[in-house]
Amino acid sequence: MPRFLSSRPDSRLIPLPWELPLAEWPTSQLVALPRGISRHVVRFIKVGSSVYAAKEVIEDMALHEFRLLSELHRAGTPAVEPLAVVTGRLSQDGEPLDPVLVTRHLQFSLPYRSLFTQGVRPETVSRLLDAMVLLLARLHLVGFMWRDVSLSNVLFLRDAGEFAAYLVDAETGEIHPHLTDGQRAHDLEIATVNLFGEFCDLEAGNMLDSSLNPQRLVDSILARYRELWAELTGAEEFADTEAFRIEKRVRRLNALGFDVAELAIETSADGNRIRIEPKVVDAGHHSRRLLRLTGLDVEENQARRLLNDLDTFRARQGSSNADEPVIAHQWLTECFQPVVEAVPKELRGKREAAQVYHEVLDYRWYASQREHREVPLLEATHGYIRDVLSELPDEKIAAAPGVIDGRELANPYDPSHGFIDEDEGPMPVDPWEDAATAEPATPTGFLDIAALRARQQDAP
Repeated sequence: MPRFLSSRPDSRLIPLPWELPLAEWPTSQLVALPRGISRHVVRFIKVGSSVYAAKEVIEDMALHEFRLLSELHRAGTPAVEPLAVVTGRLSQDGEPLDPVLVTRHLQFSLPYRSLFTQGVRPETVSRLLDAMVLLLARLHLVGFMWRDVSLSNVLFLRDAGEFAAYLVDAETGEIHPHLTDGQRAHDLEIATVNLFGEFCDLEAGNMLDSSLNPQRLVDSILARYRELWAELTGAEEFADTEAFRIEKRVRRLNALGFDVAELAIETSADGNRIRIEPKVVDAGHHSRRLLRLTGLDVEENQARRLLNDLDTFRARQGSSNADEPVIAHQWLTECFQPVVEAVPKELRGKREAAQVYHEVLDYRWYASQREHREVPLLEATHGYIRDVLSELPDEKIAAAPGVIDGRELANPYDPSHGFIDEDEGPMPVDPWEDAATAEPATPTGFLDIAALRARQQDAP
């Protein structure tokens, strides 16, 4: 009988066929979902209405990753939730089998190759890079040294026009009280090699827009990370007549989705200079506020969009003096819930609720502009369901996504087996010998810190 190490046990896992290697599990126990490249055998298993990711790996590594993911999950860091480690597995012949790490599947998430296979515009690539930069900074803030930074170890969730990135593979990671500059630089060096290789792979597969150059993309990621890290942790000094810059610094951090738990403020001996430095920075400023007001637990940019709509609702109600929790409850029951409940059950696997609401708001705005009137929210909802949602691919769970980009997978449960009609074809161009260059991707998302500062300069 195998042994289960779990902080949140699910007894439904016990009768599963653990005596079989994961590669030999019957398809009746599996779900075919998009997945990234892995050096290990990975399968998605369905237990009742729950879907879990199972990875076969040696015992020390499985236990190490389980404990790291548990610690990150407790800290509220964006990472998949660990459920169990199954050890002591024996085959039907009594031969020992590698343990299995079980994590909860992150609903509506997609690996980067699934996104690129569908076709990704340059501005969307920029948003994906923003999400990865933000994830890396958040991991470094809590003292997590990744040691294997790559797109393959990340899952992406749609987040109100942007993307949210989640750590999915932590087997090489380490947690420290804090990271030194050298440890962070080591992660960035690994990122340079891994990301360049992944972008070259996308380029060779004609999945990367021709205007994008792998080296310039990597340089863009490193530049954005360093700029974000300086904004989150760097000291700032200014004259005592510019004390208003303290509040502006906090507002910029809030706009990036971070709360300042402590701000060290020092004044010079003559009182003419002020120096500020954020000491502890927590991510999730808008999502925590929305959760407190409405109970909705959503991604950061989704929360920002929903809070903006809540503020608009409050202004239209003429309730500027009413208690915010009262208005939030009224908005939840009169706006958010009717939109979500209008989505037919058979379409609810296409987008999560907060993303649907965000996209309905976008649809409503364009419809209002087109028709020169203010389109009611529920009318816009039905139009969005008819014109947009019904045509979207199912991102929650797919019965058997055995076709990618018009080609049939040899094994829909393991894309590493390749395609049925696989042929070698021409050799890809060596990127080190390719003299073609392209303009770098221009940052467009919320990590455009220069634009954030420029807006503050124009603000009163």
